[in-house]
Amino acid sequence: LLYTIKFEVIGRGMAMVTRYTNCLVLREDELRSDDLWVADGHIIDPKHHFWSSRRMADKTYDCQGKIIVPGFIEVQINGGFGVDFSSDLENLEENLAMFRKNITQFGITGFCPTMISSPSAAYHKALPILRKERGNVVQGAAVLGAHIEGPFMNVEKRGAHPKEFIQSEGLDSEERIEEFFGSVSNITIMTIAPELPKACDMIGILVKNNVICSIGHSNADIDEAEAGVNVGATFITHLFNAMEPFHHRDPGIVGILSSIKINRKCYYGIIADGIHTHPAALRIAHRTNAECAVIVTDAMAAMGLGDGSHCIGSQSVMVTGRRAVVSGSDILAGSVATMNSCIHHFRKESGCTLVEAVNCATKHPAQLLKCSDLYGTLEFGTAADFVIIDSDVNVLATFIGGDCVYKSDNFVGFAA
Repeated sequence: LLYTIKFEVIGRGMAMVTRYTNCLVLREDELRSDDLWVADGHIIDPKHHFWSSRRMADKTYDCQGKIIVPGFIEVQINGGFGVDFSSDLENLEENLAMFRKNITQFGITGFCPTMISSPSAAYHKALPILRKERGNVVQGAAVLGAHIEGPFMNVEKRGAHPKEFIQSEGLDSEERIEEFFGSVSNITIMTIAPELPKACDMIGILVKNNVICSIGHSNADIDEAEAGVNVGATFITHLFNAMEPFHHRDPGIVGILSSIKINRKCYYGIIADGIHTHPAALRIAHRTNAECAVIVTDAMAAMGLGDGSHCIGSQSVMVTGRRAVVSGSDILAGSVATMNSCIHHFRKESGCTLVEAVNCATKHPAQLLKCSDLYGTLEFGTAADFVIIDSDVNVLATFIGGDCVYKSDNFVGFAA
């Protein structure tokens, strides 16, 4: 995904150079007492800048001892602020624009809008709107392509997905896939149950067309899960949820975390909201395979709104506190958690370091999406998408392309 480069001219042919000082900067998996330098929408090497231009920074900001980390990347989010990416498609473009601006308050600088199982016509209408777009100060967070969660899933593990839209077997040709979805060019991730007939054929075709395949909403045993990975899947959708529980004779999809029979790295999403996944399960996952953990919120339309009746796709959902369920049942229906709160909870309950927790929302999802040359890191030459946080992962300011797109009222003294 190419990144917008913003030029702010200072004199002839020279771009604005900004220095952020008095801070800890996350680089190379450690927090360093360092400065962050930004120009042309990218992180720059201050030494190279000085010796090549003989210039100091045009602006310097005091970060008051706070922490600078890469912008958070969300790969599974159904909506928020009253917006649902699977419904009200007539107003989706307007709703998406509003969502992109609001989500930055939680440190998210790029996200994959997620659609739950829907009829074919809905994908034809929504996917052109959910197109990949760069983030910037005007539009907000980057759209990194859609996550299509279903409808090729096991009906027994559909969760909040409408039963009438579930497809019982995969599509075994490019022509059939395009007939169902339209162009797949705006699909970044697709969740598929690998045990379905023709599912592995579908995974192979999608991967060849640059779609990341994830296994989930599935009754797969360990052999079926490994088969899905070995034909191209590189992600697991919300580990532990909507899948067979771990069993010592057949660990199912959970067993992928320690499998020696897969031929590629397989990341896994984990909802660290304190509702979907028990703290002991968080610890088991992290201690088994820390380098592949990806924190997701799986947030739905009620995120940011509070208690009451809301929707996810065509399903009615009731929210009470931090818990969202399909109305009239105890079936979990996504979450109302924010990314920064999930990072904090993951760190606390897994016992990992702040750096390890932040990596699960920055470095690892960027690696999954194959965009770590620009995102998920603060190395020189990468996009200046970053977040200023405190030690409890409260978001104080969010920057996209070096521009401040959100600043907390609690961040007193920082003029942006």
